[in-house]
Amino acid sequence: MRVRAKKIVERSLEGRLVGLTLGLLVAGEATGQSVAPAVFFSTLDDLPLMSGLVEIVDEGMVFDKPEGRVVESVAAGAVPLGAVVAYYEAVLPELGWKRRGNAEFARSGEMLRYHLETAGGTTEIRITIVPNEQVGRD
Repeated sequence: MRVRAKKIVERSLEGRLVGLTLGLLVAGEATGQSVAPAVFFSTLDDLPLMSGLVEIVDEGMVFDKPEGRVVESVAAGAVPLGAVVAYYEAVLPELGWKRRGNAEFARSGEMLRYHLETAGGTTEIRITIVPNEQVGRD
């Protein structure tokens, strides 16, 4: 049963990602702007990397354990902190993540947290996903 539920969630996420990508393309066509295809974190293939941010691959990691995956991804760029917050606060719910607190979201028994820092005109976002059995299977 758990495998079937996981497949349903994966299909649902694929549909949301396709819808999000198509929506961005249509918006670009309507405004006359060209929109580059969505780029995703290398360690989080279902989480888009905001335009203007560059993934710092050497700081990312993935660890699978029986309770679930532990993932950390880091990206940085000359993007205002407020724009990064606005982007991920809008995108995460579209991908099925439900707000659980300040910079915390839950989905399918996992907790996603992000942490932002700015220095010298560069904003860095560190996204961490960990298993959270208390979250339940949203």
